[in-house]
Amino acid sequence: METKTYDNIPKEKFAFANKSNLAHDQKFDTKPISYLHDAFRRFCKNKGSVVAAIIIIMLILFAIIVPFCTPYTVEYDDVYFKNTLPKSKLFANTDFWDGCEIKEVGEADYIYLYAMGQETGHNAIKNQESTITDDGLYRFRLDSYQKKGCIYKSFSPEDYKKLQDYQNETGIQVIYPTVAISDRPKDPNDAKNANYYYKTKTVKGKTQAVLDEDGNVIPAYRKRVSTAAANDEYNSLRIEGEDGFKGEDGNQYYYVYARIESSTYELRVNYYEYYIYEHSRIKNDGITEPCFLFGTNSDGKDLLTCLASGARFSFLFAITVAAFNMFVGAIYGAVSGYYGGKADIIMQRITDILSAVPFMIVVTLLKYHMSSAGPIVILFISFFLTGWIGMAGTTRMQFYRFKNQEYVLAARTLGARDRRIMWKHIFPNALGTLVTSCALVIPGMIYSEVSLSYLGIINLSSGSLSSVGTLIETGREALASNFIVHGVFFPTMFLVLLMLSFNLFGNGLRDAFNPSLKGSEG
Repeated sequence: METKTYDNIPKEKFAFANKSNLAHDQKFDTKPISYLHDAFRRFCKNKGSVVAAIIIIMLILFAIIVPFCTPYTVEYDDVYFKNTLPKSKLFANTDFWDGCEIKEVGEADYIYLYAMGQETGHNAIKNQESTITDDGLYRFRLDSYQKKGCIYKSFSPEDYKKLQDYQNETGIQVIYPTVAISDRPKDPNDAKNANYYYKTKTVKGKTQAVLDEDGNVIPAYRKRVSTAAANDEYNSLRIEGEDGFKGEDGNQYYYVYARIESSTYELRVNYYEYYIYEHSRIKNDGITEPCFLFGTNSDGKDLLTCLASGARFSFLFAITVAAFNMFVGAIYGAVSGYYGGKADIIMQRITDILSAVPFMIVVTLLKYHMSSAGPIVILFISFFLTGWIGMAGTTRMQFYRFKNQEYVLAARTLGARDRRIMWKHIFPNALGTLVTSCALVIPGMIYSEVSLSYLGIINLSSGSLSSVGTLIETGREALASNFIVHGVFFPTMFLVLLMLSFNLFGNGLRDAFNPSLKGSEG
């Protein structure tokens, strides 16, 4: 091997180094970050999980805020506004979200709806506009808020007087001339229909209007001679600007606005205007006019309020049960996984016995023996009785994984007690998996609660309670019978968004809390 010598190196080969060119190790400018900060940074890099978290926050805010912002309550219902379509005041002058639906009907049905708007100005046919199809049908947008038109309703003398005072004060007409029983439709199904204020006939078992030479309906209002009814209080209220009319016999006639019953008055009122009067003057519940953002269901309940209240109950119930399950399951699984041996065997046999009992049987037995306790208590016990077992198994697995790690052995060598090793050294490393499991348990519980109420096993729609599952079932019936979509669309969409968002959110938490990824930039 050739040997190199350095004895004959010329002096000119040597030169003093410039201190400014010397390379030194530089101090890091970065600051250390905590475990949670690093987990949050990794979570934010998962765009799908971030979007899912935003959707979950929006759903939670929807459940919390909406019940306080709407004048309607869960107990509210109205038999005359069943299956009313969604309506927003912002879109009232458009063909979208205006509470209307497209209808195609024959001439008789069209005249019936058109005449309602002619009398009261509340158009069941939107803007009284229509077109004729190639099949000879009338095509128009039917206003679900005005299609009820007028109804017959009985009032006490005091209530009748209050309604008259309201009309005189506001100038809004609520009461319309009544129709004598003899002039009402002969068909028993239409005899109580207050929208037939005109002469009718029965054609092939169906009530139709009798038209004059110009094709207009002929009013059949009940009327009396002025001299015979000058002091009758039920004739005192007249159509604005009309003090009577001359009959063919030359007498002065007035319309009759009430039919006297035993101790009450039967009035013919426009229900839309009466609804406003009832809620603003009698109930004083803050409702100014009927307007349902999500529409109503077949029980006449406001779908927006019921959905928000049902969602709020689902969130509170699932989070509460998940917290209890995590608390009990974490302690049980930690003891079982850390000590192992006979203690682990005994504790696992107990969980095997409990987990072997089907959940549906647990719910059924509790409902049978604890029916007086209420549905919420039954649901809580059912979910808690076996719900902690999965959390206990996950915790046990994590403690088996970490209890023989070097840092645990070092802590034990230094004299740390078992309790400190379990909760200070092992549990924080298992926290990520437990949080992820808990995040995935919440939508599972909500789905189970919705399923039980949908099937009718648990009734959560009594009193001030509402359930998403009951809303879906009610909407399904309306969809199957009358093809009404909105009743099932909104609660189902809520459930779909909830399940998808929580699953994506749980995946993001799993990666964020994974200790092996701490400090990674991937």
